[in-house]
Amino acid sequence: MKSVTDQFDLVVVGTGMAGLSAALSAAERGAQVAVIDRAPVEERGGNTRYTEAYLRMKSDSEISVDFEEHLVENAGGYLDPTLVAATSAARENWPSVVKAMSFADPELVSAFASNVVPTIQWLKSFGIRFDSLPTAHLTRNMPRTMPTGGGLAMIEALGARAEKHDISFFYETTAIDLLQADDGAIVGVLAVGKRNKKVAIRGRGVVLACGGFEGNPEMLTRYLGPRALHLRPFARGGHYNKGEGIEMALRVGAAPCGEYGNYHASPMDPRSGRPAPSVYIFPYGILVNQHGKRFLDEAPGTVDETYEAITRQILDQPSGIAYAVLDSQYTEIPNYRRSLRTDQPAISAQSLRALAPLIGVPAEALENTVLEFNRACRPGRFSPFELDGLSTADLRPAKSNFARAIDKPPFHAYPIISSNVFTFGGLKVNSEARVLNRDGEEIPGLYAAGEVVGIYYKSYTGATSVLKAAVFGRLAGLDATRGKN
Repeated sequence: MKSVTDQFDLVVVGTGMAGLSAALSAAERGAQVAVIDRAPVEERGGNTRYTEAYLRMKSDSEISVDFEEHLVENAGGYLDPTLVAATSAARENWPSVVKAMSFADPELVSAFASNVVPTIQWLKSFGIRFDSLPTAHLTRNMPRTMPTGGGLAMIEALGARAEKHDISFFYETTAIDLLQADDGAIVGVLAVGKRNKKVAIRGRGVVLACGGFEGNPEMLTRYLGPRALHLRPFARGGHYNKGEGIEMALRVGAAPCGEYGNYHASPMDPRSGRPAPSVYIFPYGILVNQHGKRFLDEAPGTVDETYEAITRQILDQPSGIAYAVLDSQYTEIPNYRRSLRTDQPAISAQSLRALAPLIGVPAEALENTVLEFNRACRPGRFSPFELDGLSTADLRPAKSNFARAIDKPPFHAYPIISSNVFTFGGLKVNSEARVLNRDGEEIPGLYAAGEVVGIYYKSYTGATSVLKAAVFGRLAGLDATRGKN
């Protein structure tokens, strides 16, 4: 194992899917690679370690039909059409303002999509298996493929292979700045270890794969506003993601990309301390805020495509919390427990009046809300595994599906907050994962992968984050060692 005083071919910051993919793809070409991470070895893996790692794929050899379409539809804000039109030319002919513009350009989206299957086949060479396994979403619009054993199995497989390649790992070591040569090239990182001791780790290239800023309250408040007080990382790995990779790149002139004021939201039970304690049962009941009032349509579409928008609206409610209120009928839905990843039980009572103080909402308001909802429910066939069109009549807000009266005790409630799975803001990269500066030029020696890459706007393209990490991590490692064995 080399020491921090040695020169490496590549320095990788982060041990999640993006970092390990970059490190391994480089090491397979004979490169000497250093990997640093602020986490201890037993918690390496970033957010990937704690996710089920849904993949937006029909199978391990075919992506979903809307993969590129969804990314393009959510590629930015109100973009200047004359600038977007310029991307139809060869990239070298794009104006610099277009190369650096904050949007997911079509070349990047195409490179992402076209490299998914080769990357998955590469991951399979490490013994990782993929299958169409049951998910927490009882209704789905798009198919999902998953690694057997989830993200943890992927991290363990890649980590074991990385150790066989004699990659040098420096744990409990945090990158705080980039080392830059006089000609502008990036030649390593400045880091701090235990007792705040500074070390310089030098390399011919650097891959920033150290996550977003969901674990940094200052950056969250700066970009998301005061509502960030009520946000919590979806998993323990998010607490290690404090945004240094993004900030140090911005300091050397990297172009920002992705929607800095947004994040991937997922419904979480705040009572739980386990990883990813999601609650997806709410489409079969109603959601009320602390005033005991409904505030949205709980089932406008399949839960896999609507939970993010719903969860963001929960953040806007008083204290950033809501309660899924249901009666005993939901327990008759086959396999309903799949939609409850929390380890905490439902809050239960024999009447709504008795339930209300247990969840801290006014009893009269809750009773009136449920009564109004029940009156608006219509006869029809309840079908929990497909959009059944069983909707309310003359109710605002309406409920579009699964609307049946809540009248069979005992009554149950689950508290739900909006968790921050990962932040959207990051860096602009090209199709080789090279970081671009604000004039659209490559910053020599600097790469980014995973959450550090800014590609998402408005609505997250579900089940693509682990793929994005693996694809751009591998591309970065390959490009940084081009010309090696």
